[in-house]
Amino acid sequence: MTPAGWVALVLVSFLVEAVAGFGSMVVALTVGALFAPVDALLGVLVPVNLVLSLYLVGRGWRHVDWRFLWRRVVPLMTVGLAVGTALTAVVDARGLEPAFGGFVVAVALWQLKQALSTQATPAPLPEVGRVAGLLGAGVIHGVFATGGPLAVFVSARELRDKHAFRATLSALWVVMNALVVPRLVQRGATTGETLVRSASLLVPLAVGTLVGERLHAVLDERRFRVAVAGLLVVAGVVLVVGARSR
Repeated sequence: MTPAGWVALVLVSFLVEAVAGFGSMVVALTVGALFAPVDALLGVLVPVNLVLSLYLVGRGWRHVDWRFLWRRVVPLMTVGLAVGTALTAVVDARGLEPAFGGFVVAVALWQLKQALSTQATPAPLPEVGRVAGLLGAGVIHGVFATGGPLAVFVSARELRDKHAFRATLSALWVVMNALVVPRLVQRGATTGETLVRSASLLVPLAVGTLVGERLHAVLDERRFRVAVAGLLVVAGVVLVVGARSR
């Protein structure tokens, strides 16, 4: 990928996460994989994502629902992450992308329907659904470092305030990606050379974050829920189309 391609990829994809608290890795991985290997993308972009997530947590730490994060989300996603990491040793992640993308679209369309049909926040999932969703999110994050869609599906039903939603998800990505980085280092995807590339992308990251922060501030609660669901639809379609074109 050319230097201009990296800049455009980071600018657009991380702007998305600055608005919603998730989505940067889904967008960046699915679009970027048309031009570079998945491991190469993860090696460069996961450290950049960590910088953004740490920034958003620092900005919104008062809004983080720490109880929800540590008691209900992190334990289940960590178990799933271990399973997903093990899968990467025996399964080609690219072969799973169409199925993952199709599932993302299905989940997103259901969420979009809910967001458009009522102003009330949908009820939390039953316990079985929450556990299955977060375990699945962890598995997907272990494979793709993009477990956002399922985690969003669960969290959007329990975190009613958009600031709490974004800040809590950002804290979750700090934890999950901090666990992913050692695997990337061990496999040679993240090296001193790739970290130099990551550092060179901090300027477009800053620009995307600034624009995303402005958009986040002006979206009201209902429009925010619609935007989140719409973003998931787009991300899922991009993932399917990107996988089929490779």
